[in-house]
Amino acid sequence: MVYSRANSQLTADTLEQLCALCPNLVWFKDGSGDIGRVRQITARMGDRLTYLGGMPTAELFADAYLVAGFTTYSSAVFNFVPALVIDFYTNLRVGNTARTEQILNEFFYPFMQIRGRKTGYAVSAIKAGVRIAGFDAGPVRSPLADLTEENMLS
Repeated sequence: MVYSRANSQLTADTLEQLCALCPNLVWFKDGSGDIGRVRQITARMGDRLTYLGGMPTAELFADAYLVAGFTTYSSAVFNFVPALVIDFYTNLRVGNTARTEQILNEFFYPFMQIRGRKTGYAVSAIKAGVRIAGFDAGPVRSPLADLTEENMLS
């Protein structure tokens, strides 16, 4: 699997060359959010690869990635609300947009607001959720900071 994100964003040309050189390369994971580039990759590579969405809070991008040819995604919030993620994914796959929009509005958009309050909170908010669910997640690594008490309560 190759993971395209941040400082390693693959183009369709590069990915095609990698696939030619490495027949056991079978997955492409994207965390860039560049749907135009991603769509170019899926159009060019077709069924040669399996595609995995890897954006932070992937459910926010799931509709766009599904249309682009991504059959699944990695979900960090699965670590503390697995039933909700399964509900979302099941309804996404059958096209029940009324239910997926309800879940987005009730959980993911408020979660996104907490996550967006400070750089690094994408990780901190997940760890906070895991703690709230009753598991030890440990602190985030420096230079990140855990959620403040105020953000934990909102």
